[in-house]
Amino acid sequence: MSYSSKYFSSFTASLAQPAIVAAVAALCASTAVFAQNAADTQQAPEEVTLGQVTVQADALARSVDDLTTPADVLTGDELVQRRGANLGDTLSGEPGIQATHFGAGASRPVIRGMDGARVKVLQSGAAIQDASTVSPDHLVTTEPMLARQIEVLRGPSALIYGAGAIGGVVNVLDDKIPTSVPKKGYEGQVEMRAGTGGAGAAGAVSVTGGSGNFAIHAEGMARNAHDYRVGSGWEGGGKVAGSRSRGNDGSVGLSWIGDDGSYLGAAYTRQTANYGLPGHNHSIEGCHLHGLHLHCGGHDHGDGDHEDHDHDHESGDVPVVRLKSERYDLRGEWRNPVAGISAVRLRGGVTDYKHDEVEDGAVATTFRNRAHDLRLEAVHEPIAGWTGVFGLETSRRRFSAVGEEAYLQPTVTRQNGLFLMEQQRFGDVSVEAAVRHDWQSVDADEAGGGERRSHHGTSASIGAGWRFAPGWRLTSHLTTATRMPTAEELYANGLHMATATYELGNSRLRAERSNNIDLGLERKFDSQGNTIASVNLYRNHIANYIYGKTLDAVDGLQLLQYSQQTATFTGLEAKVQHKINANWRATVWGDMVHARLDDGSHIPRLSPARVGLRLAGQWEHWRSEAEWTLVKRQNKVAEYETETPGYGMLGWRLSYHDRASDGSPWQAYLKVDNLTDKLAYAHTSYIKNAAPLRGRSVTVGFVKQF
Repeated sequence: MSYSSKYFSSFTASLAQPAIVAAVAALCASTAVFAQNAADTQQAPEEVTLGQVTVQADALARSVDDLTTPADVLTGDELVQRRGANLGDTLSGEPGIQATHFGAGASRPVIRGMDGARVKVLQSGAAIQDASTVSPDHLVTTEPMLARQIEVLRGPSALIYGAGAIGGVVNVLDDKIPTSVPKKGYEGQVEMRAGTGGAGAAGAVSVTGGSGNFAIHAEGMARNAHDYRVGSGWEGGGKVAGSRSRGNDGSVGLSWIGDDGSYLGAAYTRQTANYGLPGHNHSIEGCHLHGLHLHCGGHDHGDGDHEDHDHDHESGDVPVVRLKSERYDLRGEWRNPVAGISAVRLRGGVTDYKHDEVEDGAVATTFRNRAHDLRLEAVHEPIAGWTGVFGLETSRRRFSAVGEEAYLQPTVTRQNGLFLMEQQRFGDVSVEAAVRHDWQSVDADEAGGGERRSHHGTSASIGAGWRFAPGWRLTSHLTTATRMPTAEELYANGLHMATATYELGNSRLRAERSNNIDLGLERKFDSQGNTIASVNLYRNHIANYIYGKTLDAVDGLQLLQYSQQTATFTGLEAKVQHKINANWRATVWGDMVHARLDDGSHIPRLSPARVGLRLAGQWEHWRSEAEWTLVKRQNKVAEYETETPGYGMLGWRLSYHDRASDGSPWQAYLKVDNLTDKLAYAHTSYIKNAAPLRGRSVTVGFVKQF
């Protein structure tokens, strides 16, 4: 499925003014309706509680309530309401999760103050092979509008997907390879949305059909957004220049499905994207090194310019990323293949990823990633009461950057891993343990005539959950994990215009060693779960922590050298949910993380503390939710980094749910983000001053299943 840019532009323009009027009218109407019916005892629409959701990223497919490790799941109506144009924006409202925010085009999740390679992103259990871990201006090649469920895992369950994911694992579930034949022969979904404030328009459709033992699935989406508006009072103007984005994503998959649930299928996916890189600073193009100091033309940096200007000196056209990714997926599951094995699962893929960074109509730099990956795991039947999964995975990634901004020479990264996870229940206590060993080699084509750096390490974790009294549950887990340096950290050397950095790698970097303790306490105050309180505390001590240390700064350009030092992350995530009556429920949540290096300095771009209040109501076919999020000022900053002011932001959602004559569900929804049009900045962003967060925007949408 594809939509032309002309169609989207006209669609957005035609809906812009009516959407604003509808938002104000609907807000007044819904307030009156909910106020009048708050005490109504009529049966509310059925809700699915989080504990009933099966977590597919967990190899044993348990529910959230059965895990000993923190987990977040977005699915169903909640996913429809919360998903944004990219993965980071979709998850940034969850406790412990923020986003890198690079304009409107690219944004990765930041989990517990960690991002990049420390947060692993999966597509239905398979690694995503793009360039998003290289730099925050690179898009994560997974589409939230085509996702069925998004999961976030930490602790032992996450360990089997990669020891380096010490922040967490994000698993985006899709339906591109069918695992069952629709009962009526076909099923699908269509969604359309349009918004103001530069939110643009988007559409997606998916359909699955089948007969006998075969099923086929096809899906597609397209989006188009203009430069977005920021909150009122920004000295840079009303819109972020170069924040426009456009993209298409489509796939087709075919599966053979056995009578016992076994299946084997393949899919082809093609994704394209075109988005701007805001805040580009042409004045730093001629900057180079004098030893370990920057020299930019005639600038005399003297005692150093410590202020982070984030490309404030903008001139000329804004550079644009033109991305194309093609991937072939193979997935399968064999149920009960031999005695003692309940299932064998296969995940594999081949990716050809390329993106050009275009300046003044010409390609300045081309990034390319050719990769393949394979994962094989087996679930065994209970042995002395223990049930578990074991397996292996392997991948090969050839990455290159060619052109004016080729700050990373071509590299080949090979990774191999073996893993085992076991779990057992002893009465009111559940125990879970995992171990993994990884090998990695990184070959640089030009460093020292073909330098190779190799690393390996063993990681292990153990967790337990104890229901020590009715309604109470205590969880804890200990993890020691190895994260091996990436090719970028080892071999970067050159000017990176998008982030306004000059990056220097270090081929002598050692593997990180993370020692983490996580404690959780949950209290259900009644058997119906009307009031639930939970808190998670964690402390992560990381030896040989790899970070970009700023050595010098001139005109907003920073000289970063990848360095190592012991770091300690300490934080908490808390939530209280209370069902006021049949129509209303309230949620209070918060998160915070403190991080310091051994020398007492702070981690760059550390996530600020937040607290949120959510009030949701429902009556007959209507559902409404308002959320106020307060973000604390971040004054714990690294050298050459500026403080970021705090802010409060109000959002509101309204939806109407019903069923068609054939019984298929549909919903129409309206979202208002940043209702008060607050000017706000993301401290986690490299370009926070050049690209503030989006101002007030109104989105209307329609979803229909068939």
